[in-house]
Amino acid sequence: MTPHLPEPTGAEADDLATVVALRELADRLEDAAVERAMRAGWSWSHVAEALGVTRQAVHKKHHRRLETAGI
Repeated sequence: MTPHLPEPTGAEADDLATVVALRELADRLEDAAVERAMRAGWSWSHVAEALGVTRQAVHKKHHRRLETAGI
């Protein structure tokens, strides 16, 4: 038998919704910052170092979008 779980409402639900919204905002900010850096001539390695990730990770995440944008 599954234990009864409370409805996902209240302060906890609001807190988690805020986390989701902040993650989405952070993703948009990262996209814009990476695009600006690449337009300014930064290498994938420099962008990765600035973000604290590997070159491969930043390339995988942003390459297709930037290539589509002509960067």
